[in-house]
Amino acid sequence: MTDSTRHADVIVVGAGPAGSSTAYWLAQAGLDVLLLEKAEFPRDKICGDGLTPRAVRALIGMGVDINDPGWGRNKGLRIYGGGVKVELPWPELASFPDYGLVRKRTDLDQLLAEHAAKAGARLLTGCNVTGPILDERTDRIIGVTARHEGEDAEFRAPLVVAADGNSTRLSLAMGLRRRDDRPMGVAVRRYFETPRHDDEYMEAWLELWDGERLLPGYGWVFGVGDGTSNVGLGLLNTSKAFQNVDYRGMLKRWCAQMPAEWRFDEEHATGKIRGAALPMGFNRQPHYTRGMLLVGDAGGMINPFNGEGIDYALESGRLAADIMVQALARRTPAQRERTLHEYPRILKDEHGGYFTLARVFVQAIGDPRVMKFLTAHGLPHPTLMRFTLKLLANLTDPKGGDAMDRVINAMQKVAPAA
Repeated sequence: MTDSTRHADVIVVGAGPAGSSTAYWLAQAGLDVLLLEKAEFPRDKICGDGLTPRAVRALIGMGVDINDPGWGRNKGLRIYGGGVKVELPWPELASFPDYGLVRKRTDLDQLLAEHAAKAGARLLTGCNVTGPILDERTDRIIGVTARHEGEDAEFRAPLVVAADGNSTRLSLAMGLRRRDDRPMGVAVRRYFETPRHDDEYMEAWLELWDGERLLPGYGWVFGVGDGTSNVGLGLLNTSKAFQNVDYRGMLKRWCAQMPAEWRFDEEHATGKIRGAALPMGFNRQPHYTRGMLLVGDAGGMINPFNGEGIDYALESGRLAADIMVQALARRTPAQRERTLHEYPRILKDEHGGYFTLARVFVQAIGDPRVMKFLTAHGLPHPTLMRFTLKLLANLTDPKGGDAMDRVINAMQKVAPAA
């Protein structure tokens, strides 16, 4: 690899949705961007594979073709809890489409990385970033070291983006620790061959019992449309019982309670149970420091209300790219820094109040009495549930919306930024 190919305007570490979104928008703006991914595609990620209208809006904005046959489309959420079943269509809004999508991460991540490459990003797979290169004088990041094609390599750029997921080794190497005052989640999931694979609704089950204990979180069944469903559990660490839960055993027991004709059994499983941590509510900050920006899971951008991270990954990628494009056009280092420091501020303006509301909510449902009360009294009320869906999925019109939108938007404004 020649020296010139190892230099870029921006290096993006990690080609998940956040990294690919960042690289796509940077390339669209004409910047030279290196997108470094340690795995080879296709590669799997632990996820529910469900995309709410918020994520769909971001994909449409990127020009991704969501009409090809690989996408499963759904019209809302079906919720079970307190002995009640409620079907909630996605809300009709000016700001968001009224449908969600399902696509396996093995497909989705490769598709988005290739989409970034088509826009002009230089994608290197099998490139394992091993650490930051720091300027000795300023302590700023000016590149990364990596293992690529069996050799040690160095890549250099004035700006680096950490899009390397929950474990974000790059952020740790730059001294950014996880905040313990933010909720963490755990997701476990498995694929099953099932007649339920082409359901029009994504399903959420709000009561997760582990023996006698009611745990904060939910179970899901998302039809992938290819003969399989993604079946899983998402749990929050806000209950005392969290530490002693056997997640895989719990998922097996949960699946065993389902109707036999759904085939959520060993015989129809298409792979092992796999799990992952979910970093929530901006649990790693600051989102900009010394030449490095954090996007997606690396910055803890998973919504504590519903465990969704792909939408915030895609959105943070676009926002980070916009800021970097502006910063690199400034004439002096001081002007560039001033622009880059806007990134965490805008992120907090955009999502900080919402994530604070979510944090308060998940702390509350860590108490099983609160969870019982909400499922028993909330689910039978359709208007309240429509409001809850908008709140949990962060789907409101900022201007000219209905009364529910105005209440949710006002709540976000008065809540302190996360």
